[in-house]
Amino acid sequence: MKIIISSELTKGYELWKNLFLSTDSQREKYGVKVLAYGHAQDNENKIYQVLEVESMERMQEGLQDPEIAKLRTDAGVNLDSQEVVFLVE
Repeated sequence: MKIIISSELTKGYELWKNLFLSTDSQREKYGVKVLAYGHAQDNENKIYQVLEVESMERMQEGLQDPEIAKLRTDAGVNLDSQEVVFLVE
């Protein structure tokens, strides 16, 4: 399943990007593959991630992992702003 996640950042894009790129092993653990990521040309604080997940159950496990939640917060992700779009093929 492919999904698009959008979120707003509170601590800037570079900090988020560095922490995002450092968490490949955590994503792999939960069967999440990054297809693309970035921000809109005119707004570095609105990020987008295109992900492929093995299953929603595994992804939910990952989102409930306290270590991952802390990393996302440390990276400045405003969790209340997060939107998830499930793509139908």
